Amino acid sequence: MSGLKLSNWCLAGILPISSGRVVPEIFAGLTLAAIAIPEVMGYTKIAGTPVITGLYTLLLPMALFSLFGSSRHLVVGADSATAAILATSLAGMAATGSANYLALAGFLALMVGVLLIVASVARIGFMADFLSRTVLTGFLTGVGIQVALHSLSGMTGITLPHADGLESVARLLPLLSSINLKATVVALGVLIIIFGLKFISKTIPGAIVALALATIASGFLDLKSTLSVVGSVPHGLPDLSLPKIDWSLSLIWQLGPTALAMLMVILAQSAATARAYAAKYEENLDESTDLRALGLANLGAGLTGTFVVNGSPTKSQMVESAGGRSQLSMLVTSAVVLLVLLFFTGLLADLPEAALSALVFTIGVDLIDLKGLRQIYRTRRPEFWVSMATIIVVVAAGVGPGIVLAIVLSLIVHTRHGYRPVNLLLTSDAAGIWHARPLKSLALAASGVMIYRFTHSMYYANADRMAEEIRRLTVQRNEGLRYFCVDISCVDDVDFTALQTLKSLQAELAEKNVELLFAHMLDDPGAHSRLQLVKAFGAKKVLATIEEVLTYTQSSVGKSAQSPASS
Repeated sequence: MSGLKLSNWCLAGILPISSGRVVPEIFAGLTLAAIAIPEVMGYTKIAGTPVITGLYTLLLPMALFSLFGSSRHLVVGADSATAAILATSLAGMAATGSANYLALAGFLALMVGVLLIVASVARIGFMADFLSRTVLTGFLTGVGIQVALHSLSGMTGITLPHADGLESVARLLPLLSSINLKATVVALGVLIIIFGLKFISKTIPGAIVALALATIASGFLDLKSTLSVVGSVPHGLPDLSLPKIDWSLSLIWQLGPTALAMLMVILAQSAATARAYAAKYEENLDESTDLRALGLANLGAGLTGTFVVNGSPTKSQMVESAGGRSQLSMLVTSAVVLLVLLFFTGLLADLPEAALSALVFTIGVDLIDLKGLRQIYRTRRPEFWVSMATIIVVVAAGVGPGIVLAIVLSLIVHTRHGYRPVNLLLTSDAAGIWHARPLKSLALAASGVMIYRFTHSMYYANADRMAEEIRRLTVQRNEGLRYFCVDISCVDDVDFTALQTLKSLQAELAEKNVELLFAHMLDDPGAHSRLQLVKAFGAKKVLATIEEVLTYTQSSVGKSAQSPASS
Protein backbone atom coordinates (compact mmCIF):
# COMPACT_ATOMS: atom_id res chain seq x y z
CA MET A 1 0.00 0.00 0.00
CA SER A 2 1.50 3.33 -1.03
CA GLY A 3 2.08 6.16 1.47
CA LEU A 4 -0.54 8.28 -0.24
CA LYS A 5 -3.23 5.61 0.02
CA LEU A 6 -2.22 4.75 3.57
CA SER A 7 -2.60 8.40 4.61
CA ASN A 8 -6.22 8.29 3.52
CA TRP A 9 -7.10 6.30 6.63
CA CYS A 10 -4.11 6.75 8.96
CA LEU A 11 -0.72 8.48 9.20
CA ALA A 12 -2.16 11.64 7.60
CA GLY A 13 -0.39 13.65 10.30
CA ILE A 14 2.97 12.03 9.44
CA LEU A 15 3.07 11.34 5.70
CA PRO A 16 4.62 12.54 3.53
CA ILE A 17 7.92 12.97 5.35
CA SER A 18 11.41 13.34 3.91
CA SER A 19 14.49 11.64 5.31
CA GLY A 20 15.92 15.04 6.19
CA ARG A 21 13.04 15.67 8.59
CA VAL A 22 13.54 12.54 10.71
CA VAL A 23 16.31 13.89 12.96
CA PRO A 24 14.53 17.22 13.69
CA GLU A 25 11.34 15.29 14.49
CA ILE A 26 13.21 13.02 16.91
CA PHE A 27 14.78 16.04 18.64
CA ALA A 28 11.37 17.74 18.94
CA GLY A 29 9.91 14.53 20.38
CA LEU A 30 12.67 14.28 22.99
CA THR A 31 12.13 17.94 23.89
CA LEU A 32 8.38 17.38 24.29
CA ALA A 33 9.04 14.35 26.50
CA ALA A 34 11.32 16.40 28.76
CA ILE A 35 8.59 19.04 29.14
CA ALA A 36 5.43 16.91 29.07
CA ILE A 37 6.44 14.11 31.48
CA PRO A 38 6.70 16.36 34.56
CA GLU A 39 3.69 18.39 33.38
CA VAL A 40 1.34 15.43 33.11
CA MET A 41 2.47 14.28 36.54
CA GLY A 42 1.33 17.67 37.76
CA TYR A 43 -2.02 17.27 36.00
CA THR A 44 -2.65 14.17 38.10
CA LYS A 45 -2.58 16.42 41.17
CA ILE A 46 -5.39 18.44 39.56
CA ALA A 47 -7.34 15.39 38.44
CA GLY A 48 -6.91 13.56 41.76
CA THR A 49 -5.46 10.42 40.18
CA PRO A 50 -2.17 8.53 40.83
CA VAL A 51 1.01 9.98 39.30
CA ILE A 52 1.44 7.04 36.94
CA THR A 53 -1.84 7.90 35.17
CA GLY A 54 -0.27 11.09 33.86
CA LEU A 55 2.37 9.06 32.03
CA TYR A 56 -0.36 6.81 30.66
CA THR A 57 -1.94 9.81 28.88
CA LEU A 58 1.26 10.16 26.81
CA LEU A 59 1.36 6.51 25.84
CA LEU A 60 -1.61 4.98 24.01
CA PRO A 61 -3.81 8.13 23.76
CA MET A 62 -1.02 10.25 22.24
CA ALA A 63 0.04 7.42 19.91
CA LEU A 64 -3.53 6.83 18.70
CA PHE A 65 -4.03 10.47 17.77
CA SER A 66 -0.62 10.58 16.09
CA LEU A 67 -1.53 7.60 13.94
CA PHE A 68 -5.14 8.48 13.07
CA GLY A 69 -5.35 12.29 13.21
CA SER A 70 -5.03 14.64 10.23
CA SER A 71 -3.36 17.56 12.04
CA ARG A 72 0.41 17.44 11.78
CA HIS A 73 0.91 19.72 14.80
CA LEU A 74 -1.77 19.13 17.45
CA VAL A 75 -0.33 17.50 20.59
CA VAL A 76 -2.82 15.38 22.54
CA GLY A 77 -2.42 14.49 26.21
CA ALA A 78 -3.50 15.41 29.73
CA ASP A 79 -4.97 18.91 30.03
CA SER A 80 -5.51 21.17 33.03
CA ALA A 81 -9.04 22.30 32.08
CA THR A 82 -10.48 18.83 31.57
CA ALA A 83 -8.55 17.57 34.63
CA ALA A 84 -10.16 20.30 36.75
CA ILE A 85 -13.63 19.46 35.39
CA LEU A 86 -12.95 15.79 36.20
CA ALA A 87 -11.98 16.53 39.81
CA THR A 88 -15.02 18.72 40.35
CA SER A 89 -17.49 16.20 38.97
CA LEU A 90 -16.11 13.10 40.73
CA ALA A 91 -15.37 14.70 44.12
CA GLY A 92 -18.69 13.66 45.62
CA MET A 93 -18.88 10.26 43.94
CA ALA A 94 -15.74 8.53 45.24
CA ALA A 95 -12.70 9.17 47.43
CA THR A 96 -10.06 11.08 45.47
CA GLY A 97 -7.34 8.74 44.20
CA SER A 98 -9.24 5.57 45.13
CA ALA A 99 -9.71 2.63 42.77
CA ASN A 100 -13.38 3.54 42.31
CA TYR A 101 -12.43 7.16 41.57
CA LEU A 102 -9.95 6.03 38.93
CA ALA A 103 -12.52 3.66 37.42
CA LEU A 104 -15.03 6.52 37.17
CA ALA A 105 -12.36 8.69 35.50
CA GLY A 106 -11.75 5.94 32.95
CA PHE A 107 -15.47 5.50 32.35
CA LEU A 108 -15.80 9.25 31.76
CA ALA A 109 -12.95 9.06 29.23
CA LEU A 110 -14.84 6.32 27.39
CA MET A 111 -18.00 8.46 27.36
CA VAL A 112 -16.09 11.44 25.96
CA GLY A 113 -14.45 9.19 23.37
CA VAL A 114 -17.82 7.94 22.16
CA LEU A 115 -19.19 11.50 22.02
CA LEU A 116 -16.21 12.64 19.95
CA ILE A 117 -16.65 9.77 17.48
CA VAL A 118 -20.36 10.58 17.19
CA ALA A 119 -19.42 14.22 16.64
CA SER A 120 -17.04 13.20 13.84
CA VAL A 121 -19.68 11.07 12.11
CA ALA A 122 -22.32 13.79 12.47
CA ARG A 123 -19.75 16.42 11.39
CA ILE A 124 -20.63 18.75 14.25
CA GLY A 125 -17.16 20.12 14.80
CA PHE A 126 -18.66 23.53 14.06
CA MET A 127 -20.01 23.44 17.64
CA ALA A 128 -16.55 24.56 18.72
CA ASP A 129 -17.29 27.93 17.16
CA PHE A 130 -20.10 28.51 19.65
CA LEU A 131 -17.65 28.65 22.58
CA SER A 132 -16.37 32.15 21.88
CA ARG A 133 -12.72 33.08 22.33
CA THR A 134 -13.81 35.76 24.82
CA VAL A 135 -15.61 33.29 27.09
CA LEU A 136 -12.93 30.61 26.63
CA THR A 137 -10.26 33.11 27.74
CA GLY A 138 -12.28 33.86 30.87
CA PHE A 139 -12.95 30.17 31.53
CA LEU A 140 -9.31 29.09 31.22
CA THR A 141 -8.15 32.06 33.31
CA GLY A 142 -10.66 31.08 35.99
CA VAL A 143 -9.40 27.49 35.84
CA GLY A 144 -5.83 28.78 36.16
CA ILE A 145 -6.70 30.80 39.27
CA GLN A 146 -8.55 27.86 40.79
CA VAL A 147 -5.72 25.42 40.04
CA ALA A 148 -3.13 27.82 41.50
CA LEU A 149 -5.20 28.37 44.65
CA HIS A 150 -5.86 24.67 45.12
CA SER A 151 -2.13 23.86 44.83
CA LEU A 152 -1.30 26.09 47.82
CA SER A 153 -2.24 23.35 50.28
CA GLY A 154 0.20 20.88 48.72
CA MET A 155 2.95 23.49 48.52
CA THR A 156 2.64 24.18 52.25
CA GLY A 157 2.28 20.55 53.30
CA ILE A 158 -1.29 20.95 54.52
CA THR A 159 -3.80 18.28 53.57
CA LEU A 160 -7.35 19.54 52.94
CA PRO A 161 -10.58 17.82 51.95
CA HIS A 162 -11.40 18.54 48.32
CA ALA A 163 -12.74 22.04 47.80
CA ASP A 164 -13.06 24.42 44.88
CA GLY A 165 -11.69 27.92 44.44
CA LEU A 166 -12.40 30.31 47.30
CA GLU A 167 -13.59 27.46 49.53
CA SER A 168 -10.14 25.87 49.41
CA VAL A 169 -8.56 29.16 50.49
CA ALA A 170 -11.12 29.53 53.30
CA ARG A 171 -10.23 26.07 54.61
CA LEU A 172 -6.52 26.76 54.26
CA LEU A 173 -6.38 30.02 56.24
CA PRO A 174 -7.16 28.57 59.71
CA LEU A 175 -4.39 25.98 59.22
CA LEU A 176 -1.57 28.38 58.32
CA SER A 177 0.03 27.80 61.71
CA SER A 178 0.60 24.15 60.79
CA ILE A 179 2.55 24.88 57.61
CA ASN A 180 5.34 22.39 56.91
CA LEU A 181 8.41 24.61 56.44
CA LYS A 182 10.37 21.92 54.60
CA ALA A 183 7.54 21.45 52.10
CA THR A 184 7.29 25.21 51.63
CA VAL A 185 11.05 25.53 51.06
CA VAL A 186 10.96 22.69 48.51
CA ALA A 187 8.01 24.30 46.71
CA LEU A 188 9.65 27.73 46.65
CA GLY A 189 12.87 26.19 45.37
CA VAL A 190 11.00 24.47 42.51
CA LEU A 191 9.23 27.74 41.63
CA ILE A 192 12.52 29.68 41.60
CA ILE A 193 14.17 27.11 39.32
CA ILE A 194 11.22 26.88 36.89
CA PHE A 195 10.63 30.63 36.57
CA GLY A 196 14.36 31.39 36.64
CA LEU A 197 15.20 28.98 33.81
CA LYS A 198 12.20 30.22 31.84
CA PHE A 199 13.56 33.76 32.19
CA ILE A 200 16.97 32.63 30.93
CA SER A 201 15.61 30.58 28.01
CA LYS A 202 12.18 29.16 27.23
CA THR A 203 13.82 26.15 25.54
CA ILE A 204 15.27 24.83 28.81
CA PRO A 205 12.95 22.22 30.37
CA GLY A 206 12.78 23.95 33.74
CA ALA A 207 10.11 21.62 35.12
CA ILE A 208 12.13 18.44 34.67
CA VAL A 209 15.29 20.12 36.01
CA ALA A 210 13.42 21.35 39.10
CA LEU A 211 11.72 18.02 39.79
CA ALA A 212 14.96 16.10 39.24
CA LEU A 213 16.82 18.32 41.72
CA ALA A 214 13.94 18.05 44.22
CA THR A 215 14.00 14.25 43.91
CA ILE A 216 17.78 14.08 44.37
CA ALA A 217 17.61 16.39 47.39
CA SER A 218 14.76 14.36 48.86
CA GLY A 219 16.70 11.10 48.57
CA PHE A 220 20.01 12.57 49.77
CA LEU A 221 18.48 14.36 52.78
CA ASP A 222 15.95 11.58 53.52
CA LEU A 223 13.07 14.06 53.36
CA LYS A 224 10.48 11.31 53.04
CA SER A 225 10.55 10.95 56.80
CA THR A 226 9.11 14.46 57.21
CA LEU A 227 7.56 15.15 53.78
CA SER A 228 4.94 13.44 51.65
CA VAL A 229 6.57 11.89 48.61
CA VAL A 230 5.17 10.18 45.53
CA GLY A 231 6.28 6.78 46.82
CA SER A 232 6.38 3.53 44.90
CA VAL A 233 5.24 3.95 41.28
CA PRO A 234 4.26 0.79 39.38
CA HIS A 235 6.41 -0.01 36.38
CA GLY A 236 5.40 -1.72 33.18
CA LEU A 237 2.58 -1.22 30.74
CA PRO A 238 -0.96 -0.37 31.82
CA ASP A 239 -3.58 -3.09 31.72
CA LEU A 240 -5.87 -2.91 28.73
CA SER A 241 -9.34 -3.40 30.20
CA LEU A 242 -12.71 -1.79 30.81
CA PRO A 243 -13.10 0.24 34.03
CA LYS A 244 -14.27 -1.95 36.90
CA ILE A 245 -17.51 -0.20 37.87
CA ASP A 246 -21.21 -0.98 37.88
CA TRP A 247 -22.24 0.06 34.37
CA SER A 248 -25.72 1.57 34.36
CA LEU A 249 -27.87 4.13 32.61
CA SER A 250 -28.14 6.08 35.87
CA LEU A 251 -24.34 6.45 35.97
CA ILE A 252 -24.26 7.59 32.34
CA TRP A 253 -27.02 10.09 33.13
CA GLN A 254 -25.11 11.34 36.18
CA LEU A 255 -21.83 11.83 34.28
CA GLY A 256 -23.49 13.03 31.05
CA PRO A 257 -23.31 16.79 31.79
CA THR A 258 -19.61 16.46 32.69
CA ALA A 259 -18.89 14.52 29.48
CA LEU A 260 -20.71 17.17 27.42
CA ALA A 261 -18.79 19.97 29.17
CA MET A 262 -15.51 18.21 28.40
CA LEU A 263 -16.64 17.68 24.82
CA MET A 264 -17.17 21.43 24.37
CA VAL A 265 -13.76 22.29 25.84
CA ILE A 266 -12.05 19.68 23.67
CA LEU A 267 -13.86 20.88 20.55
CA ALA A 268 -12.92 24.49 21.23
CA GLN A 269 -9.27 24.04 22.22
CA SER A 270 -8.34 21.26 19.81
CA ALA A 271 -10.14 22.67 16.78
CA ALA A 272 -8.79 26.19 17.28
CA THR A 273 -5.21 24.93 17.70
CA ALA A 274 -5.33 22.55 14.73
CA ARG A 275 -6.87 25.22 12.49
CA ALA A 276 -4.24 27.79 13.46
CA TYR A 277 -1.31 25.55 12.54
CA ALA A 278 -2.95 24.24 9.37
CA ALA A 279 -3.45 27.84 8.20
CA LYS A 280 0.09 28.83 9.17
CA TYR A 281 1.68 26.01 7.17
CA GLU A 282 -0.99 25.91 4.41
CA GLU A 283 -1.78 22.27 5.14
CA ASN A 284 -4.95 20.25 4.65
CA LEU A 285 -7.01 19.61 7.76
CA ASP A 286 -9.97 17.27 8.17
CA GLU A 287 -11.78 18.22 11.38
CA SER A 288 -13.95 15.09 11.29
CA THR A 289 -10.83 12.91 11.09
CA ASP A 290 -9.30 14.76 14.03
CA LEU A 291 -12.48 14.38 16.09
CA ARG A 292 -12.47 10.65 15.36
CA ALA A 293 -8.80 10.44 16.35
CA LEU A 294 -9.49 12.39 19.56
CA GLY A 295 -12.31 9.94 20.23
CA LEU A 296 -9.94 6.99 19.74
CA ALA A 297 -7.38 8.67 22.01
CA ASN A 298 -9.96 9.00 24.79
CA LEU A 299 -11.12 5.43 24.29
CA GLY A 300 -7.47 4.45 24.67
CA ALA A 301 -7.29 6.53 27.84
CA GLY A 302 -10.37 4.84 29.30
CA LEU A 303 -9.06 1.37 28.48
CA THR A 304 -5.59 1.99 29.98
CA GLY A 305 -6.72 3.34 33.33
CA THR A 306 -6.19 7.05 32.85
CA PHE A 307 -8.35 10.14 32.38
CA VAL A 308 -9.65 12.35 29.55
CA VAL A 309 -7.09 13.76 27.09
CA ASN A 310 -7.34 16.91 25.00
CA GLY A 311 -5.42 18.86 22.40
CA SER A 312 -2.89 21.17 24.06
CA PRO A 313 -2.12 24.61 22.55
CA THR A 314 0.96 25.07 24.76
CA LYS A 315 2.50 21.67 24.00
CA SER A 316 1.76 22.13 20.29
CA GLN A 317 3.65 25.42 20.42
CA MET A 318 6.55 23.76 22.27
CA VAL A 319 6.91 21.09 19.58
CA GLU A 320 6.82 23.69 16.81
CA SER A 321 9.49 25.76 18.59
CA ALA A 322 11.66 22.65 18.89
CA GLY A 323 11.40 22.04 15.12
CA GLY A 324 8.66 19.42 14.99
CA ARG A 325 6.47 19.53 11.90
CA SER A 326 4.58 16.24 12.06
CA GLN A 327 3.08 13.68 14.42
CA LEU A 328 6.33 11.70 14.23
CA SER A 329 7.55 13.93 17.09
CA MET A 330 4.65 12.78 19.24
CA LEU A 331 5.36 9.12 18.46
CA VAL A 332 8.92 9.70 19.66
CA THR A 333 7.52 11.17 22.89
CA SER A 334 5.30 8.10 23.35
CA ALA A 335 8.37 5.88 22.83
CA VAL A 336 10.29 7.80 25.52
CA VAL A 337 7.35 7.41 27.93
CA LEU A 338 7.28 3.69 27.15
CA LEU A 339 10.95 3.42 28.21
CA VAL A 340 10.24 5.40 31.40
CA LEU A 341 7.33 3.09 32.27
CA LEU A 342 9.41 -0.03 31.67
CA PHE A 343 12.66 0.95 33.34
CA PHE A 344 12.67 4.28 35.21
CA THR A 345 9.53 4.67 37.34
CA GLY A 346 11.62 3.83 40.42
CA LEU A 347 13.30 7.23 40.08
CA LEU A 348 10.01 8.92 40.95
CA ALA A 349 9.62 7.36 44.41
CA ASP A 350 11.46 10.15 46.32
CA LEU A 351 9.79 13.03 44.43
CA PRO A 352 8.21 15.35 47.08
CA GLU A 353 4.50 16.04 46.70
CA ALA A 354 5.27 19.70 47.44
CA ALA A 355 7.43 19.84 44.31
CA LEU A 356 4.58 18.49 42.20
CA SER A 357 2.19 21.01 43.78
CA ALA A 358 4.61 23.80 42.89
CA LEU A 359 4.62 22.57 39.29
CA VAL A 360 0.80 22.59 39.35
CA PHE A 361 0.96 26.18 40.60
CA THR A 362 3.04 27.18 37.53
CA ILE A 363 0.54 25.40 35.28
CA GLY A 364 -2.26 27.45 36.84
CA VAL A 365 -0.29 30.68 36.47
CA ASP A 366 0.39 29.92 32.79
CA LEU A 367 -3.37 29.56 32.20
CA ILE A 368 -4.07 33.07 33.55
CA ASP A 369 -4.23 35.07 30.33
CA LEU A 370 -3.81 38.68 31.47
CA LYS A 371 -2.60 39.72 28.02
CA GLY A 372 -5.73 38.30 26.39
CA LEU A 373 -7.98 39.96 28.97
CA ARG A 374 -6.31 43.33 28.39
CA GLN A 375 -6.77 42.95 24.65
CA ILE A 376 -10.46 42.12 25.10
CA TYR A 377 -10.88 45.10 27.47
CA ARG A 378 -9.36 47.49 24.94
CA THR A 379 -11.24 46.05 21.98
CA ARG A 380 -14.69 45.00 23.24
CA ARG A 381 -15.54 46.29 26.71
CA PRO A 382 -18.89 44.41 27.04
CA GLU A 383 -17.20 41.11 26.14
CA PHE A 384 -14.53 41.80 28.77
CA TRP A 385 -17.22 41.82 31.45
CA VAL A 386 -18.53 38.53 30.06
CA SER A 387 -15.01 37.09 30.54
CA MET A 388 -14.85 38.48 34.07
CA ALA A 389 -18.23 36.94 34.95
CA THR A 390 -16.94 33.56 33.76
CA ILE A 391 -13.77 33.92 35.83
CA ILE A 392 -15.72 34.77 38.98
CA VAL A 393 -18.07 31.81 38.61
CA VAL A 394 -15.23 29.35 37.95
CA VAL A 395 -13.23 30.58 40.96
CA ALA A 396 -16.18 30.94 43.35
CA ALA A 397 -18.41 28.03 42.32
CA GLY A 398 -16.07 25.61 40.53
CA VAL A 399 -15.26 24.43 37.03
CA GLY A 400 -18.58 22.62 36.48
CA PRO A 401 -20.82 25.69 36.84
CA GLY A 402 -18.14 27.69 35.06
CA ILE A 403 -18.24 25.64 31.86
CA VAL A 404 -22.05 25.70 31.86
CA LEU A 405 -21.95 29.49 32.20
CA ALA A 406 -19.27 29.69 29.50
CA ILE A 407 -21.44 27.79 27.02
CA VAL A 408 -24.57 29.80 27.90
CA LEU A 409 -22.74 33.14 27.65
CA SER A 410 -21.20 32.12 24.31
CA LEU A 411 -24.67 31.38 22.93
CA ILE A 412 -26.00 34.66 24.33
CA VAL A 413 -23.13 36.61 22.74
CA HIS A 414 -23.74 34.82 19.43
CA THR A 415 -27.50 35.44 19.58
CA ARG A 416 -26.96 39.09 20.52
CA HIS A 417 -24.89 39.67 17.39
CA GLY A 418 -27.69 38.26 15.26
CA TYR A 419 -30.44 39.89 17.30
CA ARG A 420 -29.03 43.39 16.93
CA PRO A 421 -27.32 43.61 13.52
CA VAL A 422 -26.00 46.98 12.42
CA ASN A 423 -28.15 47.74 9.40
CA LEU A 424 -27.49 50.50 6.85
CA LEU A 425 -28.92 52.72 4.15
CA LEU A 426 -27.34 52.82 0.70
CA THR A 427 -26.83 55.91 -1.43
CA SER A 428 -24.61 56.76 -4.40
CA ASP A 429 -22.43 59.76 -5.19
CA ALA A 430 -22.14 61.68 -8.46
CA ALA A 431 -19.72 59.07 -9.82
CA GLY A 432 -22.25 56.30 -9.25
CA ILE A 433 -20.29 54.72 -6.37
CA TRP A 434 -22.47 53.26 -3.63
CA HIS A 435 -21.87 54.18 0.01
CA ALA A 436 -23.28 52.87 3.29
CA ARG A 437 -24.93 55.43 5.56
CA PRO A 438 -26.25 55.09 9.12
CA LEU A 439 -30.00 54.73 9.54
CA LYS A 440 -30.28 58.10 11.27
CA SER A 441 -29.18 59.82 8.03
CA LEU A 442 -32.52 58.85 6.35
CA ALA A 443 -30.55 58.86 3.09
CA LEU A 444 -32.37 58.17 -0.18
CA ALA A 445 -30.81 56.18 -3.00
CA ALA A 446 -32.82 58.16 -5.56
CA SER A 447 -35.85 60.40 -5.56
CA GLY A 448 -38.57 58.57 -3.62
CA VAL A 449 -36.41 55.42 -3.19
CA MET A 450 -34.86 54.21 0.06
CA ILE A 451 -32.57 51.16 0.09
CA TYR A 452 -32.16 49.42 3.45
CA ARG A 453 -29.41 46.81 3.81
CA PHE A 454 -30.08 44.09 6.38
CA THR A 455 -26.76 42.59 7.53
CA HIS A 456 -27.77 39.25 9.05
CA SER A 457 -29.97 36.25 8.43
CA MET A 458 -33.62 37.10 9.02
CA TYR A 459 -35.08 34.93 11.76
CA TYR A 460 -37.55 34.99 14.61
CA ALA A 461 -35.24 36.80 17.08
CA ASN A 462 -34.47 39.82 14.89
CA ALA A 463 -37.68 40.02 12.82
CA ASP A 464 -39.43 42.46 15.18
CA ARG A 465 -36.36 44.67 15.37
CA MET A 466 -36.20 44.76 11.57
CA ALA A 467 -39.88 45.72 11.43
CA GLU A 468 -39.36 48.52 13.98
CA GLU A 469 -36.47 49.96 11.98
CA ILE A 470 -38.42 49.88 8.72
CA ARG A 471 -41.47 51.49 10.34
CA ARG A 472 -39.34 54.22 11.87
CA LEU A 473 -37.58 54.94 8.57
CA THR A 474 -40.80 55.15 6.60
CA VAL A 475 -42.51 57.35 9.19
CA GLN A 476 -39.61 59.79 9.38
CA ARG A 477 -39.42 59.86 5.58
CA ASN A 478 -43.18 60.04 5.12
CA GLU A 479 -43.06 62.71 2.41
CA GLY A 480 -42.09 61.70 -1.10
CA LEU A 481 -41.15 58.09 -0.27
CA ARG A 482 -42.62 55.76 -2.89
CA TYR A 483 -40.36 52.71 -2.79
CA PHE A 484 -38.69 50.92 0.10
CA CYS A 485 -36.14 48.32 -1.02
CA VAL A 486 -34.63 45.74 1.34
CA ASP A 487 -31.10 44.89 0.17
CA ILE A 488 -30.60 41.26 1.23
CA SER A 489 -27.10 40.70 -0.15
CA CYS A 490 -25.98 39.76 3.40
CA VAL A 491 -28.99 37.54 4.10
CA ASP A 492 -28.49 33.79 3.63
CA ASP A 493 -31.76 32.65 5.20
CA VAL A 494 -35.29 33.91 5.88
CA ASP A 495 -37.27 31.84 8.35
CA PHE A 496 -41.06 31.57 8.65
CA THR A 497 -41.41 34.31 11.29
CA ALA A 498 -39.31 36.76 9.31
CA LEU A 499 -41.26 36.00 6.12
CA GLN A 500 -44.58 36.64 7.86
CA THR A 501 -43.18 39.88 9.30
CA LEU A 502 -42.18 41.04 5.82
CA LYS A 503 -45.63 40.23 4.46
CA SER A 504 -47.23 42.29 7.25
CA LEU A 505 -44.83 45.15 6.47
CA GLN A 506 -45.79 44.99 2.81
CA ALA A 507 -49.43 45.56 3.74
CA GLU A 508 -48.54 48.41 6.14
CA LEU A 509 -46.37 50.14 3.55
CA ALA A 510 -49.04 49.74 0.87
CA GLU A 511 -51.42 51.72 3.07
CA LYS A 512 -48.84 54.54 3.03
CA ASN A 513 -48.57 54.24 -0.77
CA VAL A 514 -45.05 52.78 -0.45
CA GLU A 515 -44.07 49.71 -2.47
CA LEU A 516 -41.83 47.05 -0.88
CA LEU A 517 -39.03 45.64 -3.06
CA PHE A 518 -36.08 43.30 -2.58
CA ALA A 519 -32.63 43.37 -4.18
CA HIS A 520 -29.42 41.35 -4.28
CA MET A 521 -30.91 37.98 -3.55
CA LEU A 522 -28.14 35.36 -3.51
CA ASP A 523 -27.80 34.11 -7.05
CA ASP A 524 -29.03 30.57 -6.49
CA PRO A 525 -32.32 29.81 -8.24
CA GLY A 526 -32.74 26.71 -6.09
CA ALA A 527 -32.30 28.54 -2.80
CA HIS A 528 -35.28 27.93 -0.53
CA SER A 529 -35.28 31.52 0.75
CA ARG A 530 -35.43 32.94 -2.76
CA LEU A 531 -38.31 30.69 -3.70
CA GLN A 532 -40.11 31.77 -0.54
CA LEU A 533 -39.70 35.47 -1.35
CA VAL A 534 -40.68 35.06 -4.98
CA LYS A 535 -43.73 33.03 -3.98
CA ALA A 536 -44.74 35.53 -1.30
CA PHE A 537 -44.10 38.79 -3.18
CA GLY A 538 -43.87 37.90 -6.88
CA ALA A 539 -40.84 37.73 -9.16
CA LYS A 540 -41.20 41.40 -10.15
CA LYS A 541 -40.58 42.48 -6.56
CA VAL A 542 -37.46 40.34 -6.05
CA LEU A 543 -34.77 41.96 -8.22
CA ALA A 544 -31.17 40.91 -8.84
CA THR A 545 -29.35 44.23 -8.39
CA ILE A 546 -29.85 47.74 -7.06
CA GLU A 547 -29.56 49.03 -10.61
CA GLU A 548 -32.57 46.92 -11.57
CA VAL A 549 -34.44 48.42 -8.62
CA LEU A 550 -33.68 51.94 -9.80
CA THR A 551 -34.68 51.04 -13.36
CA TYR A 552 -37.93 49.56 -12.06
CA THR A 553 -38.74 52.60 -9.92
CA GLN A 554 -37.92 55.07 -12.69
CA SER A 555 -40.06 53.21 -15.21
CA SER A 556 -42.91 53.12 -12.69
CA VAL A 557 -42.57 56.84 -12.09
CA GLY A 558 -42.56 57.39 -15.84
CA LYS A 559 -45.73 55.34 -16.28
CA SER A 560 -47.40 57.25 -13.46
CA ALA A 561 -46.46 60.54 -15.08
CA GLN A 562 -47.85 59.43 -18.48
CA SER A 563 -51.11 58.03 -17.16
CA PRO A 564 -52.99 61.41 -16.84
CA ALA A 565 -52.04 62.41 -20.39
CA SER A 566 -53.08 59.11 -21.84
CA SER A 567 -56.42 59.38 -20.14
